[in-house]
Amino acid sequence: MEVFSYRDLSVWQVAMQLTESVYTVTRSFPQSELYALANQLQRAAVSIPSNIAEGHARNTTRDYLRFVSIAMGSLAEVETQIELAARLNYRGIEQRDALFTTTDELGRMLQGLRKSLQSKLAPFPSP
Repeated sequence: MEVFSYRDLSVWQVAMQLTESVYTVTRSFPQSELYALANQLQRAAVSIPSNIAEGHARNTTRDYLRFVSIAMGSLAEVETQIELAARLNYRGIEQRDALFTTTDELGRMLQGLRKSLQSKLAPFPSP
């Protein structure tokens, strides 16, 4: 499949699915978490597809690689916050295993994208 836009990337599509799921789950968090963990989890989730899109729109492979790395960091943040919500027994987090299945898949996809981009970079000559 030819890629015309970041929207054509499977990794972006899965990241968007994860973000939608996070928003659905955080709707049932306690009201006291509305501007705390729920908000932080939503922002971290949104960061993943946003960074994939921004990196894809950049002019250099090195820039794209940097944004993929940021997306990977945001994914780790999302996983940590999902685990914390589960440990705190927040409503809605019953889907933790399903969310982790998606985060695992997305992590593999981001790793694959990162390796693909790294292979496009010319190796640095040895001094």
